[in-house]
Parts: sequence; structure tokens; C-alpha cells
Amino acid sequence: MDMSVFDLFKIGIGPSSSHTVGPMVAARRFLMECGCLEKAVGIEAALYGSLALTGVGHATDKAVILGLLGETPPGVDPDAVDGLLAHIEAEGRINLLGKYPVRFTAGSNLLFHKTESLPEHPNGIRFTLTLDDGSFVERTFFSVGGGFIREAGAPPDQLNGSSDAAPLPFPFQTMAELLQHGQRTGWTIPRMLRANECTRIDEAALDAGLDGIWQVMADCIAHGLVTEGPLPGGLNVKRRAAKLWKQATQAAKAGEGGSAHEPPHDAMHQVSLYAMAVNEENAAGGRVVTAPTNGAAGIIPAVLRYYVESCKPSDPVQGVRVFLLTAAAIGMLCKRNASISGAEIGCQGEVGVACAMAAAGLVAALGGTNEQIENAAEIGIEHHLGMTCDPIGGLVQIPCIERNGMGAIKAITAACLALKGDGTHFVSLDDVIETMRQTGADMHNKYKETSLGGLAIHVVTVNHAAC
Repeated sequence: MDMSVFDLFKIGIGPSSSHTVGPMVAARRFLMECGCLEKAVGIEAALYGSLALTGVGHATDKAVILGLLGETPPGVDPDAVDGLLAHIEAEGRINLLGKYPVRFTAGSNLLFHKTESLPEHPNGIRFTLTLDDGSFVERTFFSVGGGFIREAGAPPDQLNGSSDAAPLPFPFQTMAELLQHGQRTGWTIPRMLRANECTRIDEAALDAGLDGIWQVMADCIAHGLVTEGPLPGGLNVKRRAAKLWKQATQAAKAGEGGSAHEPPHDAMHQVSLYAMAVNEENAAGGRVVTAPTNGAAGIIPAVLRYYVESCKPSDPVQGVRVFLLTAAAIGMLCKRNASISGAEIGCQGEVGVACAMAAAGLVAALGGTNEQIENAAEIGIEHHLGMTCDPIGGLVQIPCIERNGMGAIKAITAACLALKGDGTHFVSLDDVIETMRQTGADMHNKYKETSLGGLAIHVVTVNHAAC
């Protein structure tokens, strides 16, 4: 499987990996590969399907403009975004890749085709660059979930312009194949993933990258736990994680003084707050790690912090690396054999997959067997099957933020169940991934990130940002 741990875990900005990160990457790639920008006199981006229906609430319009400027998800400064966009709108022009000026306004050059979807994927975006001789360059991309993009007509496994890589020591397309490698060699899943990664980079770079991913996750939690105020978008949803965290820490201090008793469920409450803190940051357009999507970005960081703080590991640094490598293996399988795109299979492919990844990572970090890892991941997905993606107002806020808190708790529960067993169970991970794929195919489009069904239409709001 030609996919890296750093494909599953990308540093970027909120609020959506498929609607923000992917379109930004696609816009920049289109211009980088044109080769004729000095002749450009105009640029247009047409959005289709889910990208059009929830694009404004998911900041797709902003992301496309940032990509045309040459910005990248890990490199853009979230605090500078509004100023950049305001300057372009005021000037009525954009400097493509920061160098080549053409006329541009969001109202005229971004087109939202809300009633039309392209055949290869519901997240379609078509770029048209007009040249000074009247000719034009046109290419179509699909944002296929988790920040991955694929050009129209490219093979399904050719993502983000990937090409053939070095042969892997442990190639796998299914969990059954990965388990067979483990049985043959006696190696654990994270050890095999490490060996695969080291065909691309050396161990020092791998560890530095994994440590960097965890640092961004930890920083995101920390920032979310102290930041209050309303979230953008018009729903006037207020951040809750900081206030609830303050209450929890004050109660804990009071308990230490003997004047209050700490309820036994407080540890789980804290995990939920960690996840909500991340997704409030994501909803505000802050710096997050796609894990494996932005809509589900809070689950893995929350469970990782629970592991580091509550499980008391003897070597937390190495444990975090094991956790992330194992989680990535599960994400790769879900990405290849089903989807992690809410627009394609609903939130089961986002929160459900993140829950499975976190559960498997926690089991591995706690020393579980390969079979227990597989069992934990299967439990995590099984109990999210059929979950719809129906964000109110097209915003990644309701029910997305709370859903991450619930997913983190489910991941810990799944890990506990798996660790108390011997890895033997009835439904395999491969079976439940295929079930998720089929369930998503059967799901009506109005429940797949369109804001045309579910909570999105049954809760009346003053301002539907997607409309």
C-alpha cells in the first residue's frame, strides 16, 4: 500500500480536510503545473456537489483563494487569512502563486454548482485558467477525503500526484494480510509500519515527524482548553471546552483539599473535553492535524493525551510513536477499501474511522497483540456504522464537535474490551470496513455532507451559512 503515516496525519488548518485542505492543495497544484502563468489574464474555480452545497460553511471558497495565492495547509498562518482575503477583494485582483496578477473577486470567479455533481466523486472542483491569446487551460480534481486529492481520470490509488515508490517489506491491502505478516515474522503491526516507512525516510526523520505531529495535536488541545467565545459562521455556537475544563480543574483542586469528592467519571469527561477543544479549534479555522479528517480531528489527540497522562507509560515518547504508526495502518485500510470522506460515505467514514484508529493505537501502545489491535479497530467502526454527515448550516460545529468527544470515549471503551480478550472475535476488521463501504453506497446523498437532510434541515437556524 503506497501510503505513508504522514499522508494520514497532515498538519493544516480547519475547518475541513476535504473541503478546506484538499481544495487548497488542488488550487496550488493546478497553478504549479500550468507552466504559463505569465500569460494568464483570468482564473475561475467551479465547485460541484458537496463542495458547492457546504463549501461556504466549510471555508472552501477561502481555501481555493489561498491555494491560488500559493499558500499550503501547513504553511499558511491562520491569523493572516482574513487579511489576505480582504485585500484581494478590495483590490479586485489576485496574484497567482504570489507573482502573477489577474482580475479576481470571489463573487465572480468562484462558481457554486449546487445541483450538479461530477461522476467520479461528490467533491469535484474544476479550474480554468484563461490566457492572453484567448485560449485556456482546464483541469478537474476531486477532494476525496482527509486532504487527499485525485485528478479526474487518474487511477483511484493515485492520490496527491503520487507515483510508484520503493517496494515495501510488508505490503498489505487488507488486515488479514497484515496479520499474516505478523504471524510469519513475529513482528508487531507498529514495527512493520515502521519498516515500511523507512523505505521512504530514515528512522530519525520518521521519529521527528511523529513527534512533530503529536506536538501540534497537544498544542491544539492546550489552546482549545483556554480559548472562549463564539465560533464563526453565523450559528453563534459558543465554545464550551474552556469553560468546562476550568470547572473540572477547579473541582479537582477542591477535591485535593478535601472539600469535594471527584466523581469517578471525571477522567472520561476530560477526554471528551480534549476532543471538543480540538474540534472547536478546527471549527474556528485554527491549526489542527488531519486525523484522518478535520471533522474527526479531535479523537486521536484526545485518546493520545489520555494515554500519556492516565495510563502512566514508562516511555511515553516511544508509546506515542507506536500509537500513531498503528493508527495509520488502520486509516490506510479504511481509506483504500472504503472511504474517509463524509461526502462519500457519511460520518461513519470520519468519526467511525478515527475511533477505530485511536482504539487500535491505544491497544498497541499498551502492549496489545496484533489480534487485539485488529479487534479494537473493528469494535470502533462497528458501532459507528450508518452514521450520517448532516452539519447544521454547512458548518463543522453541530453535531461534529460533540461527536468527537463521544468518539474518543468509544475508542477507549473499544480498546478496553479488546485488551480483556485474546483477539478472537466474530466479525473481522476487513468485513466491517467492507460493510461500511456498502452502507455508505446505500446511504441517501442528503445524509452525506450536503446539509440537505437530517439535523441540517430539522433544526431551524437564523443564518444557514451554506445557503
